[in-house]
Amino acid sequence: MFHARTELPSGSRNDWKTLRMLFPYLWEYRGRLGIALAFLAVAKLANIGVPIALKAIVDALDVEDPGLQLVTVPLALLVAYGLLRFSTSLFQELRNAVFARASQRSTRRIALKVFRHLHSLALRFHLERQTGGVSRDIERGSRSITQLLHYLIFSILPTAFEIIVVCLILLIRFDVWFALVTLLTVTIYFVYTYKVTEWRITFRVQMNQADSNANTTAIDSLINYETVKYFGNEDFESRRYDEQMRKWEEASVKSQVSLALLNVGQGVIIGIGLTILMVMAAQGVVAGNMTLGDFVMVNAFLIQLYIPLNFLGTIFREVKHCLTDMEKMFGLLDVNREIADRPAAPTLVISDATICFDHVEFSYNEDRQILHGVDFEIPAGKKVAVVGSSGSGKSTLARLLFRFYDVSAGSIRIDGQDIREVSQESLRAAIGIVPQDTVLFNDTIGYNIQYGQPGAGFDDVARAAKLAHLDGFIRSLPQGYETLVGERGLKLSGGEKQRIAIARTILKDPPILVLDEATSSLDSRSEQAIQTALEEVASSRTTLVIAHRLSTIVDADLILVLENGQITERGTHHELLQRDGHYAGLWRLQQERRGVKDGDGERPAAVDLEESAAF
Repeated sequence: MFHARTELPSGSRNDWKTLRMLFPYLWEYRGRLGIALAFLAVAKLANIGVPIALKAIVDALDVEDPGLQLVTVPLALLVAYGLLRFSTSLFQELRNAVFARASQRSTRRIALKVFRHLHSLALRFHLERQTGGVSRDIERGSRSITQLLHYLIFSILPTAFEIIVVCLILLIRFDVWFALVTLLTVTIYFVYTYKVTEWRITFRVQMNQADSNANTTAIDSLINYETVKYFGNEDFESRRYDEQMRKWEEASVKSQVSLALLNVGQGVIIGIGLTILMVMAAQGVVAGNMTLGDFVMVNAFLIQLYIPLNFLGTIFREVKHCLTDMEKMFGLLDVNREIADRPAAPTLVISDATICFDHVEFSYNEDRQILHGVDFEIPAGKKVAVVGSSGSGKSTLARLLFRFYDVSAGSIRIDGQDIREVSQESLRAAIGIVPQDTVLFNDTIGYNIQYGQPGAGFDDVARAAKLAHLDGFIRSLPQGYETLVGERGLKLSGGEKQRIAIARTILKDPPILVLDEATSSLDSRSEQAIQTALEEVASSRTTLVIAHRLSTIVDADLILVLENGQITERGTHHELLQRDGHYAGLWRLQQERRGVKDGDGERPAAVDLEESAAF
């Protein structure tokens, strides 16, 4: 029984490593951060001043003659009380406004860094990745950055500052036990919260994993909608999705139950600490060591302290959740790029675009070698075709030329320059490809053609479409170039998608072309028309043709027969026929299948090499 792979690789990062990733981005806005922290300190000092003002007001009102109350209560204390309350809110909002740019820009830059890194990873990673899970990891991680910054800087830091100041005031004005009990309560609270949260975080990780898996399953199923329908597997897909949601549900329930346990324990700790302090304050008033205003001040201090402290428990949990979410996203940055430019790699300089495969060897895995000493040259402006059965290594040649992978031995040179020594950007800018399986962006036809040269004008796009014999089809559509092609181009036929691929390669106008059976999805009439257009486009370019059928390569300057990763035959079409080897046998098979006699002048009918792999 085969099982769908759903587990995503988890990172091995720790919290401090994750936090260190944020420091360089925050340091860039250290000026704003400093101003925000100054506003934060003023806001907290104003908040701490409220109980002190309240004590003074109560003591002033605590007189024997009520008639003298309005006289003895200084108006300035009441005004000061109101100003302190207002200042707390004012400086908190100023702090938020000043820091907004720093937090949002940091989030944006980190998300962009991850996005760029994903595009820099080798093809191997993208062939194995799970799009839904990666997408969800980036989404959660990006959202968590802003939340984490606000939690750390505007919740944990100010609360710690307030605890220290309040303890100092209690230590200076009252018995040392007031400060000790407050500090002890806070310490027990923190230790309890930390321990329970560390235990609970396992459930959060399980929730995230199940959520990513469910998202991966859903996206994969929707992308393959037609396949699901072909085999009537709607119920099967629903069961796969529900299985991941069930795991998410179980982890979520455990998380909520453990959260209730945490909240109850926090409430007990705060309640006990607050009760002890109020009993001590009441005894001080009775003994005459404290005034009624002192009692009110202590109570106000503790309420002001424990309310954010109680909220801090929630914040601490959220910080751990944010770190967990960010760990997945930052873990993507730990994935080895595998194919990277060398330091100060120069730009590829194209003079005549001669390509040389010099005794190239390559293997995707150490235990299975794909290419064995492949050695050939494509002279400037010439067309070389590679034919062979499935798995012979034809498409691998194109991937190596694009440097999706690096060769295991030997080298690939363009105009004498080893492609490993030049920048990947300049290398790929010099090569255009028309793949056999064309995948389009879920956008308009115009956008997908223009993708060959972003920023190209409409006239250039229309010219490329005309050369690809696509303009007539586009004019027949009500929305023309603004027609949406759907997910992966599913609203178009295979031939229409392939012509769009041809058009955008024409628009790119590269000196080197790679044609991976560029007309495989076309009917015979369209194939002949587009083949003529491709021949015109390739006439002045160095061209590598990966051929799965022979109808496109009879005019090639050189044909290579690749079997088991080795070149077994090479020559022109007529030379290979005269040798009566593998290619000639394939040619005869083609003639027999189509009923076309050799030498009658007709264009050879299309025969897929994969069908004749046993020859």
